[in-house]
Amino acid sequence: MLHINDVTLRLGPRVLFDKASAALPDGSRVGFVGRNGAGKTTLFKIISGELHPESGEVSYPRQMRLGRVEQEAPGGPQSLIDFVLDADVERAALMREAETAADPGRIADIHLRLVDIDAHAAPAKAAGILAGLGFDEAAQAKPLSEFSGGWRMRVALAAVLFSAPDLLLLDEPTNYLDLEGTLWLIDYLQRYPATILVISHDRDLLDAVSDHILHLDSAKLTLWRGNYSSFEKQRREQQAILVKHKKKQDDQRKHLQAFVDRFRAKATKAAQAQSRLKMLAKMEPIAAIVDGHILPFYLPSPAKPLNPPIVAMDDASVGYGETPVLRHLSLNIAEDDRIGLLGSNGNGKSTFAKLVAGRLSPLSGVVRRSSKLDVGFFAQHQVDDLDEKATPYQCVADHMRDATEAKIRAKCAQFGFPNVKADTKIAQLSGGEKARLLMGLAAFNGPHLLILDEPTNHLDIDSRGALIEAINDYEGAVILVSHDPHLLEACADRLWLVAEGTVTSFDGDVDDYKKFILDRTGAGSGKGRKERQAKADNAPREPAPIRVKDPGPLKKRIAAAEEKMRKFQDLADRIDKALANPASFSKDPAKAAQLSAQRGELEKALRAVEEEWLELTGQFEAAQTA
Repeated sequence: MLHINDVTLRLGPRVLFDKASAALPDGSRVGFVGRNGAGKTTLFKIISGELHPESGEVSYPRQMRLGRVEQEAPGGPQSLIDFVLDADVERAALMREAETAADPGRIADIHLRLVDIDAHAAPAKAAGILAGLGFDEAAQAKPLSEFSGGWRMRVALAAVLFSAPDLLLLDEPTNYLDLEGTLWLIDYLQRYPATILVISHDRDLLDAVSDHILHLDSAKLTLWRGNYSSFEKQRREQQAILVKHKKKQDDQRKHLQAFVDRFRAKATKAAQAQSRLKMLAKMEPIAAIVDGHILPFYLPSPAKPLNPPIVAMDDASVGYGETPVLRHLSLNIAEDDRIGLLGSNGNGKSTFAKLVAGRLSPLSGVVRRSSKLDVGFFAQHQVDDLDEKATPYQCVADHMRDATEAKIRAKCAQFGFPNVKADTKIAQLSGGEKARLLMGLAAFNGPHLLILDEPTNHLDIDSRGALIEAINDYEGAVILVSHDPHLLEACADRLWLVAEGTVTSFDGDVDDYKKFILDRTGAGSGKGRKERQAKADNAPREPAPIRVKDPGPLKKRIAAAEEKMRKFQDLADRIDKALANPASFSKDPAKAAQLSAQRGELEKALRAVEEEWLELTGQFEAAQTA
């Protein structure tokens, strides 16, 4: 169990923790929430020993292993799969020693220990985690240095997951993931066998994974049972109760004070008045829970709507140089469309957004835009491109060349930068504040079309709610690229899938897309999968479709099943090889029995995948002949 006992820590004049305490039960999945800048990442540093509190302590069992993603992305010539495998320090050390050991007894001990820790299954496990986070077999063999910082952070996450620590500390793990990777991670964490403490502003992740919520507010820690939705409900109920108690106490204080004020000067009532003064002094004031003010987002609507379609594509293709990334684009965008773009990172979502915005020209085909179309574009990478020496005032002034200082400051306040905040250097702004500034600049003139590429990465949950309200109040067209299912569900009324080199309409909602992804990847083999399967078993049955219009997804599922069969067979061969040498188990006969049981379970799994493969190939052949 992790104990946080009376921790106090100041950062300059700010008190981040004031005798904060909490105890995390073993095996719990704890979502850690609080406003941006409240000190969540700082607590992770205290837990991992990077920082020491002014007073108080953090304690946990000596044998407990902690795992945390480093803030700096890994690099170098090492391949992705080798980097992840090295995260299991014991296995890596034994494998190296096995290559040089000469003593027969030590060699036997090494190989027995490798069997104990299932070292033979490690490559398949590491490959599975990397695949879930978006790296195919070819990418896993490439050196880290060939990938961008965001992709290398995924590798760092894969390494921590592979090392399977007793306490897993995750700080905004979905920031570098697409929706597919997020869904895979949620499913993985649902099955994780040890304690998890995860900082996240993703409501779907917190609801799906967490069984406790640790809330940091006003420098105090409070542990709540249940997921985020449960926490929110309990907190609102507590607020209502405290408001009632506070009103009752305020009325009582008012009554006592009135008596004192009326009779204090009368000799006959002086003792009673003094008694009531003592009662007032002893009465502890009830402080109602009051959420801090949430600054709204300012997204002005276009002054005059345009006639539809505002963008029309006819068999267009787009890419870089002479190489197309997307082809056969025949789509229309109306003046009030709310479109969510789905698809894995690297499939071309940002490329498509740039084509719509006019930042890329079509390589072939036709793209027609309304002549008066004004497009506002927000992309997450722009946060890092801001001039850190500038201020919000200077950024806004660049868009209001002839305006007075009063008008410029009024616009800054509208963006969420009032008074001296407008003169703060951008280097000193939080990630959420930088995103807020960029959002305001993108929508500065009330564009007809607003393109938002991962707008929630730096926002806390309350700020995400404010953004959802602003998007829904905005009267122009919106294109959303986001890994946040809650944002897509709340704001998008059309979903387009960017996959296989083109963009097509997705027939269904975000929940349908989640099921599509999990079924395609086979991610849900644990608790989450069982719950979904139970719901499916109890749901009314619909007739099976007679024809499959697009056999592409079937081909992918067949390939995935074949890959599973290959991996299962490879693992079975490794176990058979270990069992073929009975002398290896003379010291531990129970291990042979354990491996035999694992071999039986593997055989069952292999048969199940073979049956799935037969069914899919049958469907594919039927689709080809229909």
